[in-house]
Amino acid sequence: MIYLLSAAMVLIGLLVHVATLVPLRKMMGMLPAGTLRNRWRVMMGLILIFIAGYLGYIVMFWGQQSDWSELLIPGIFLFGSLFVRMTIRLSLQTAADLRRMDLLEAENITDPLTKVCNRRYLDRRLEDEVARSKRYAHDLSVLMLDIDHFKRVNDTYGHQAGDVTLATLCSLVKDSLRDSDVIARYGGEEFVVICTNTAVGGATLVAERIRQLVESQTISIADDSGASKTISITVSIGVSGLSGSVDSKDALVNAADKALYCAKEEGRNRVVVATEPVLAVAGRGDR
Repeated sequence: MIYLLSAAMVLIGLLVHVATLVPLRKMMGMLPAGTLRNRWRVMMGLILIFIAGYLGYIVMFWGQQSDWSELLIPGIFLFGSLFVRMTIRLSLQTAADLRRMDLLEAENITDPLTKVCNRRYLDRRLEDEVARSKRYAHDLSVLMLDIDHFKRVNDTYGHQAGDVTLATLCSLVKDSLRDSDVIARYGGEEFVVICTNTAVGGATLVAERIRQLVESQTISIADDSGASKTISITVSIGVSGLSGSVDSKDALVNAADKALYCAKEEGRNRVVVATEPVLAVAGRGDR
C-alpha cells in the first residue's frame, strides 16, 4: 500500500512537470529574443533535469517503500512539481496581462487612421520634452506640417482617398525621422513632429527633406467610381525651436503654427522658420 502511494505521488509529479512544458513554451513564444527568453530556456532545462530525476527515482526505488516516513521524499517531489507548474502558469498569465496592457496603451495613444501618435500623447510628450530640455540645456524643435489643398483631394476623389493620402504621408514622414523623434496627428491634415536634441537649423534640414520627399512621391488612390488613380501632394511646414521667447509647450506649437501660416501665405510647398517677424503674424487664413 505504501509503495503504491509513493509510486503514485512520484508519477503524478512527473506528469505535472511534463504538462508544465506546454505553458512554458507558450510563454517563451510571447517573449522577444534576448536575455529574458534565454533565462526561461534555462528554466526549461531545469524542468527536464527534474523529469530525469523523477524517472531515476522510480527506477531505483520502485516498490521499496514500506514505512510512512518514506513518503516524505515522494511528497516533496509531488508538491515541488505543483509549485513549479503554478509558478509557470502565474508567469504566463502575468505576461499575457502585460501584453494586453501594452496593446491598450498603444491604442490609447495612437491615431487609428494614420498609426502615428494622437493629440493626447503629443501634449503629454511635448510637455515632458520641454521640461527635460530646460533642465539639461538641450535643444528642442518642432515641425508643424499641413497638406496643401487637402480639401480638394477629398472633394475630387472622396474621403477614402483622403484617408489613404494621410496614411501615406505619415509613412513617408516616419521614414525621414530618427527613432527618438515623434510624429503625431495634431488635427485634420495637420501633423506635429518633435525633434529632440535638435536645434532649429537641424530641424529645418529635416523639414526640407520631408518636403522634397513628399513632393517627389506619387500616391495611388481609388476614386468614387473605383478606378485607380495616381496623385501628387505637397506639404507646407513651419519650424520653431525652444528659445528665450518661446519657452513653453504652447509657445513652441504656436510659433510653428504661425510659421506654417506664413508658408501657406507665401505660396505653399515650402518651409518657414519661426522668427520674430513671423511670430508677429496674426490669423491662420485658408490652409
